[in-house]
Amino acid sequence: MSGKLYIVPTPVGNLGDMAPRAIATLKSCDLVLCEDTRTSGILLKHFDITTPTASHHKFNEHTSVEPVVNRLKGGENIALISDAGTPGISDPGFMLVRECRRNDIEVETLPGPTALIPALVNSGLPCDRFVFEGFLPQKKGRATRIAEIAEETRNIIFYESPLRLVKTLQQLAQACGNDREASVSREISKIHDTTVTGTLQQLIEHFTMNIPRGEIVIVLSGKREKNARQPHRNKYRDNDDLNDA
Repeated sequence: MSGKLYIVPTPVGNLGDMAPRAIATLKSCDLVLCEDTRTSGILLKHFDITTPTASHHKFNEHTSVEPVVNRLKGGENIALISDAGTPGISDPGFMLVRECRRNDIEVETLPGPTALIPALVNSGLPCDRFVFEGFLPQKKGRATRIAEIAEETRNIIFYESPLRLVKTLQQLAQACGNDREASVSREISKIHDTTVTGTLQQLIEHFTMNIPRGEIVIVLSGKREKNARQPHRNKYRDNDDLNDA
C-alpha cells in the first residue's frame, strides 16, 4: 500500500503562524522534503521536529521526483515544505504532486500561510476577483506579460524583489498609466510588516525616496472604465515608521 504525500505550508515570517496540525504532520512523516534544509532546519528545531530531511528544490526536482515517488510507493509518508508559505505557489511542488497523481498516490495539502492573500486584503482593493501572476519574467517575455497585465480587468497579484521594485512599478506605469491604483506589501507578518497604497506614480515616488527591503508583494488594480474608477488613496498601514518602508 502506497504512502501519502503531504504538502505542508510554513510561516511566511512569524513562527506563531505555524499550525498545530502542520507540526503534527511533520513529526509523524518518515521524511520531510525541504527547499533548503538549512533554512527549514531552523523551523524544525524550533518546533522540536526530528524527522529526517532531504533537499527538494528547483535545481534538483527533475531528478529527485522519481526516487521520492518510489519511496511513497513503498509505503512511506513524506511531507514537502518550502522556505516559506505553501509549496507549489512560486515554489517547488507542482512536479512532485503531478507525478504522485499519475501514480495514484494520495496527496493531501494542508491549508496555511501564503503571502498573496494578506497582501490582497491589505490593499483595500476588491477581493472578489483576482489573478495571481507569481514572479514576472526578468527578461524574455517580460514586456509581453506586462502588456497583458495592463489589459486585465481583475486585480493582479505578483511577487517582486526589492531590488527590482521601482523598475517594475515604472514599467507598470508606462503600460497601465500613472494613475492606476496599486499597493505594495513587504515583510508580511514580520516586525516591519508594511503596506503602502496609492497610484503607481505615488508608489514610484515613495519607494524612490524610501529604499524597499524584504519580501515584496504587489497588488495592481484591474483595468476599469474611466467613469467606474474609484478615487485613489495615498496612505499606509504598518507596524513601523514609514521612513523604514
